Amino acid sequence: MNMTMDPKQNNLDFSLVLASSVHDMKNSVGMLLASLEQVIEATPPESEEQGRRFSTLHYEASRINSELVQLLTIYRMQNNFLPINIDEHYLLDTLEDQVARNHTLIETGKIQIDMDCDPDLRWCYDNDLIGSVVHNVLVNCSRYTRTRIFLSATVENDVLKITIADDGHGYPKEMLEKPASMVENAELSRNATHLGLYFAENIAAMHKQKNRKGYIELKNGAPLNGGAFHIYLP
Repeated sequence: MNMTMDPKQNNLDFSLVLASSVHDMKNSVGMLLASLEQVIEATPPESEEQGRRFSTLHYEASRINSELVQLLTIYRMQNNFLPINIDEHYLLDTLEDQVARNHTLIETGKIQIDMDCDPDLRWCYDNDLIGSVVHNVLVNCSRYTRTRIFLSATVENDVLKITIADDGHGYPKEMLEKPASMVENAELSRNATHLGLYFAENIAAMHKQKNRKGYIELKNGAPLNGGAFHIYLP
């Protein structure tokens, strides 16, 4: 008997099932990450080797959680039901919230955080979405930095510029040339999909003012002679 199912007779929306599964996995990984942070806090590393292992475990769990969030957000974006709530926010609050969110990762990795942001600087943006972009870049920087990460927010030519930089080896050449296209050309750079860059570019572009829209930029060099991620919002 031929048990092959005809897709036309199957009313199951696979993309919806996949999105639901991703949401459940995200929640589970989030609980795992919270439990891991409690374990690390209760039993601090007793040696540098143990500290490195804790840092690796936390980084990998954070990375998986971030990518699941990105997948779910992109699904909602492509199906036109991703809400965007533009309101005025203090940049210092947004940056400090994401640093606090990654406190355990930063501590176990012995990373120095430097910040340059006027406490009175305010701008209109979706705090959850931009916060997610900053969080994703921070997690990535924690993996590739040597010892320091620098965050800043400034206004240049009536455009908000948020910078997250590290003192690592910098971004590969192909990523500097066209960041978001790496998703469509994933065979480059050790088979990485660069989903985070695609996510960040689309979130930035959702912030519009008249004929201008947000965008991202990757550079190597200043301010820490490593990689520097910039997001620009009109």
